[in-house]
Amino acid sequence: MRKIFRGTSVGVVFALSASLAASVTFGNEVGERRDDHDIALGALERGEILPLETVLSEVRKTIHGEIVGIELERERETWLYQIKIIAPGNSMIEVHVDARTAKVLETRGK
Repeated sequence: MRKIFRGTSVGVVFALSASLAASVTFGNEVGERRDDHDIALGALERGEILPLETVLSEVRKTIHGEIVGIELERERETWLYQIKIIAPGNSMIEVHVDARTAKVLETRGK
């Protein structure tokens, strides 16, 4: 599983959704270095993932709270957003969302 991008606050999340910026880099087969935002932007341009804002809009319809972290990961051939939310009552919820469809696949915590 490759972690692609991480944000830690709502303001940062929305800023990152536009730019898909991150600091970690990965190499590809020909030795080039590619930044996470290039990988994520490429997936977005190829239609492999939805824009983060679209995904968050869908998640907020069913899960309420403050988003405190987001990671974009690739598991096998599937892109997943892993979203951490502090729910009312200060409980932590981790939501796994299909990045192509915005469908919530799993929710951990209460």
